[in-house]
Amino acid sequence: VQLVESGGGLVQPGGSLRLSCAASGFTFRKYAMSWYRQAPGKERELVAVISSAGGSTDYSDSVKGRFTVSRDNAKNTLYLQMNSLKPEDTAVYYCKMPGPYWGQGTQVTVSS
Repeated sequence: VQLVESGGGLVQPGGSLRLSCAASGFTFRKYAMSWYRQAPGKERELVAVISSAGGSTDYSDSVKGRFTVSRDNAKNTLYLQMNSLKPEDTAVYYCKMPGPYWGQGTQVTVSS
């Protein structure tokens, strides 16, 4: 199993970023997928979940209405569109599949 995140960076408050997670080594379309994040000094928290076919999603209250999780099963890729970013969204973002499988993370920094 390999999960490789990309798309992080430095963005101003109110800006947008789209994260991607390229998956390989398993049948991507069969599994629900998740995005987590971990801010400095804080525990890792669940941000968004999407069902295997993409028809069902769920979000933490802190990102609901601003973030959108999606997937392209033909490309074995998971996405997280982040809009109206706030400084408190600063964290390392990870994609995850069921089991002990995590990506290496991508840093998102929201700052002016």
